[in-house]
Order: sequence, then structure tokens, then C-alpha cells
Amino acid sequence: MRLAAAALGFALAAPAGPAETIRIGTWNMEWMMRPEAFDRLAASCFGRDSRAGGGTRAIPCDLVPKGRWSEADLARIRAFAATLDADVIALQEVDGRDVAEALFPGHEFCFTRRRGAQNVGFAIRKGLRHRCNRDQRALGLPENEVRWGADLTLDPGAPGAIRLLGVHLKSSCHRDPLTSTRPDCRVLQRQVPELEAWIDRRARSGEAFGVVGDFNRRFDREREAARDADGAIAALWPEIDDGEPAGADLVNPGVDRGATACGNGHGKRMPTDYLILGERLAGRLVPGSYRVWDYPAGGRWPDHCVISIDLER
Repeated sequence: MRLAAAALGFALAAPAGPAETIRIGTWNMEWMMRPEAFDRLAASCFGRDSRAGGGTRAIPCDLVPKGRWSEADLARIRAFAATLDADVIALQEVDGRDVAEALFPGHEFCFTRRRGAQNVGFAIRKGLRHRCNRDQRALGLPENEVRWGADLTLDPGAPGAIRLLGVHLKSSCHRDPLTSTRPDCRVLQRQVPELEAWIDRRARSGEAFGVVGDFNRRFDREREAARDADGAIAALWPEIDDGEPAGADLVNPGVDRGATACGNGHGKRMPTDYLILGERLAGRLVPGSYRVWDYPAGGRWPDHCVISIDLER
């Protein structure tokens, strides 16, 4: 009995082993599609003064031919993707499951159900329990359906379940106030309440959640208050990070990194890609795990960097 008690005491006093972690990343892949799909769409591309509808598979003519990814490009990107060792990667500007399978073999996928040539989704390590939730179509707005959100739950039903929303918000309003008269800013302004509503629902239900992807917004330039004197939304980050309801305080793990470069020929730039964590999920962030991945030398790479964090499982 004395030996057993001593052994039990030693076991209780021994330090716990390293916590199991999960790596989550985001990657805007710049109109990523198979070359044969690109060639088919290039034959009926749309011009500068028009655009494809949300359910139309089409590409802009100014993408032809410079935006075409070759099979050699796909092979190089596939080899790099394998080095990320990510469990879940939020993807933007990807032509759906077909090309994603070529880049992330052995993964499962959760893409929105829209038919356009640009899509939002997740690549998920096979074996990681997950559930693809209903698309967040409201983020697209009636006139800009390309911007649907992909909604994913990891480890559904488990105490450590994680809810993620993958986003690709409206482009071309990186720094102007959202009250600007520019149409792009007004579209982004209208997306903000839909994004905040999703965040608030997760906070009220006590979920560990995050919003990940390309926000197309430089938070460092948002010097305005969340709303102007008339109550109109002027800035995205202070509007969604208002701390209401309880649990809706948000954390941006890369906030102190400043301008970064990753070897894709664009030099140092301030990010518009973020891995935003709600209060509960932020408590599981592994300190120092935020990373901007460098592309290998040589060849063409997407115009956005890959970023990732590690979370306690």
C-alpha cells in the first residue's frame, strides 16, 4: 500500500506531457484552378465593365493569360503545401474541390456550394473529425455572391470543439473609411453586420470560435471609431471587436508583426489576411506560434502569404 501510494503521489506530481495541438492556417491562392479549366473559361472571359454573377463560372479577361497556373506550378505548390504540416487551412480564390485535391492530397474539403470560379473553403487533414455547416450566404449580399462564407466545426460534439468561419470579404477598400462613397467600400460596409452577427451568435452560445481568411482590409489603417456621428459603420475591426455580447472580445495573433514578405515577389506588405480568435479560443493559442511562411526560391507563387497558428486541442 505504501509503495502504491508513493507511486500515485509521484504520478500526480510529475509534469504533464506536452498538450496536443492543432495547426490552423489561411491561404489566398490567387485564382487557383487547373490549367485546362482556365483555358475553357478564358475563351469566354468577361471584360472590365462587366462581371460574372455569383453562380457563374467565369474569369476576367485581364487575367488571361498571366493568371494561368501550369501543371508544373501545381506540382511546386503541392510540394510546398505538404511542408506546412497544417491540420486545417482556410482557402480563398480556389476553383473548388477539383484543384484543391491536386494540391492537398489526402485531405478532406469543406467548400461553399456556389458555382463560381473563385470559392472559399477549408482543406482538412484526413482523420480530423469535422462537420461542414450551412454556408454563410448572407456575407455575399444579393449583388456580390462571390463572397459567401464557409462554416466549419472541428471535433463536433467534443468539449474542445472549434467553430471556424472562412471569409473572403469585398476587395478594393483596404484603407478608406467604410463610409466612403466608393461602391467597393459600401459593399464591404454592408458585409460587416452579417459578419458581426455570426460572431455574436457564437459568443452567446459559448463556442470556441474564429474567423479566418482574407478580410481585404488593413486593420492598421482603421483610425476611425467604429461608427461615425450618424451611426454608420466606418471601420471594420472596432465594429466587430466591441466586446458585446460576453465572449465576443477578439484577438488578432499577428497584430504585432507589421509588414512582412514571403518570397512571392511583392516585398514587404501589411496584411489583409488574419486568423481572428474569439475569447474562448484565444485562451488556447500557443504563445509564439503565429508564423508567416516563406515560399521556396524560384517559380511563381500566389500573391498572398500563408499564415498559421497553433492551438491547444
